[in-house]
Amino acid sequence: MSQARASQRIEPLQQLAESREEEASKLLLDRQRVLGERERRLRELQNYVSEYDRPQSAPATVLLLNRHQFVGRLREAVAVQQTLVEQARRDCDAERARWLLTRRDVSTLDQLADCYRRRERLVDERIDQKRMDEFAVRQFCVSESDADTETAS
Repeated sequence: MSQARASQRIEPLQQLAESREEEASKLLLDRQRVLGERERRLRELQNYVSEYDRPQSAPATVLLLNRHQFVGRLREAVAVQQTLVEQARRDCDAERARWLLTRRDVSTLDQLADCYRRRERLVDERIDQKRMDEFAVRQFCVSESDADTETAS
């Protein structure tokens, strides 16, 4: 009987592990979304730098100075965005590692529950077989006693 309860006792642990794994999965998806957005923004900034960094045909000195300042600010923005992308990538990697750990926990508990269920089925099958054997023996004894009664008459 205690084995029959083993698979039931592990169910709350499985549900908790699955809940944690689902939460970790949501966090991982969020981190991946943030990483994608930051990479997209970085590409945009890099494209702006390459556009404005191309030489123009004889611009006025003031325009040239403004252009260099603007390109300098764009480059600073690219550097900041690269830092943000690297941080988002680290966050994403850390969240992926956490998710993998929670996924492993779920898998381990699932395997344990399967093992408990297999044991419980085996015990049930043995009990059923024992009952059938006992029934067959009783039937045999009844038929033997009926045969003895008929021969005695």
